[in-house]
Amino acid sequence: MTMTATSIIRFAFMVFLALGSFSSQASASEQLPEPALGDNGLHVQSWFHEGFLELADDLEEAGNSGKDLLILIEQAGCPYCREMHKVNLRIPAVVDYIKENFLVVQLDMRGSREVTDLDGAAMEEREIVRKWGVAFTPTLIFVPSDAVEGEGTVRQRAAMVMPGYFKPFHFDTMMHFIAEDAYQNGGDFQRYLDERAAKLRAEGKDVDVW
Repeated sequence: MTMTATSIIRFAFMVFLALGSFSSQASASEQLPEPALGDNGLHVQSWFHEGFLELADDLEEAGNSGKDLLILIEQAGCPYCREMHKVNLRIPAVVDYIKENFLVVQLDMRGSREVTDLDGAAMEEREIVRKWGVAFTPTLIFVPSDAVEGEGTVRQRAAMVMPGYFKPFHFDTMMHFIAEDAYQNGGDFQRYLDERAAKLRAEGKDVDVW
């Protein structure tokens, strides 16, 4: 089930509220190693999917593995992309959950590799992100595995778009929100966030969502 244009626009404003800390963030000794920079200036995660950028094939592969497709759009020199990699994606529990539930394809907002959209149109990375209306980085686009039977572009078939950097608790909660299909039937991310925080607190965990 996809979001309406109004829902996507309304959700975009939530980026300004994404100031939460993640109580289960690993200590320095428990964090995963810092990622290296690739030749294109983007941070490299060994578990990102290395395919042929045929997104219909990637979506099908994700579905066959019981996962959804997550398209991660970044650009060299982006401080918020760096924060995402050096903070969020160094927390073992967060990374393990993403690896279990998503096939992640990384795109370069300024890149020139050819990408084939779900509607069959092929163009360079920098062109396709403009086609999708992506204006800043990082942007995360979640495409559910059941969209493999649909029609339209990645943006049209997306379940949710995460516009910008979210701190760890919000970031991790969004992964759960999508993986659990909580976005369907008018699912409210803010309510889901609040309920998840309350549940974790009831379990004795210290969660600060501000």
